[in-house]
Amino acid sequence: MGKEKKPTEPEAEKAVVTPPPTPTAPPSSGEPAAAVAPATAPAAPGAAAKKAEPEAPKKKKKPGVPPRRGKKLRNHLRNIQKRLRETGSVSVRQAITELKKLKRAKFDESIEVHINLGIDTTQSDQMVRGAIPLPHGIGKSVRVAVFTQGENLAKAKAAGADVTGGADLVEKVQKENFLDFDVAIATQDMMGQVSRLGKVLGPRGLMPTPKAGTVVPANGDLAAAVRDFKAGKVEYRSDKTGQVHAGVGKMSFEDDKLLANITTFVEQVRAAKPSSVKGNFINGVTVSATMSPGIRVNI
Repeated sequence: MGKEKKPTEPEAEKAVVTPPPTPTAPPSSGEPAAAVAPATAPAAPGAAAKKAEPEAPKKKKKPGVPPRRGKKLRNHLRNIQKRLRETGSVSVRQAITELKKLKRAKFDESIEVHINLGIDTTQSDQMVRGAIPLPHGIGKSVRVAVFTQGENLAKAKAAGADVTGGADLVEKVQKENFLDFDVAIATQDMMGQVSRLGKVLGPRGLMPTPKAGTVVPANGDLAAAVRDFKAGKVEYRSDKTGQVHAGVGKMSFEDDKLLANITTFVEQVRAAKPSSVKGNFINGVTVSATMSPGIRVNI
């Protein structure tokens, strides 16, 4: 048998089969030929799935729920509360000393008094409300706004009022929701206009009222009222559970000053006992700081 004859170079080129060109539709008359889009690599199979999946919403912190405390802090607070329960009621001076021992916050904590009253909260005549200037203030600056007119504007400003005005101030609160103050005082002649602000000032506890001493009568001393609130006059009001709460100073106060403020406040609430209340009026008094548990006191 003879050897197979190898194809020559021209014949080898002819043997290679080239694929036919892809047919394209001819451009219509008047339209330019479209450019051929370059070929792109196919997307990864998991990429489309990731884009299609919506991002899981972040868990929002529930309002009013504090962060979880560590085990060491939980045990420390548990031991404190156990010791306070075993001790029972103490004197006001002992309670102040104990609060200062429990201090663990870096800021100057507020000292508060909580009084449990023996009143019937469903009876409107047993509502307890008032205001009292504490002998040593409350340890913070109070912004006072005065609604008045005429010569009283200058008197209120001289006494230390932060904001003063008449109809213009009423309009500013009503239209611009201006509430850059902590206490609102009004003279009797302005109450007709200030009463329109009940929906704005009422829910925030800023509405002037004669029971709290924030409405000055025609023959009253407006300057003295402004000075009292600037110095630390405290308003109090019984809540739905028959409790009265008020701040009476700061942790940095001397023990004697805190003692005087607490005693003065409790005696003022005791003197405000409604005539319709029978039996014990004050069931218990508790003193606490911003970051500490309450300590029952016998007063």
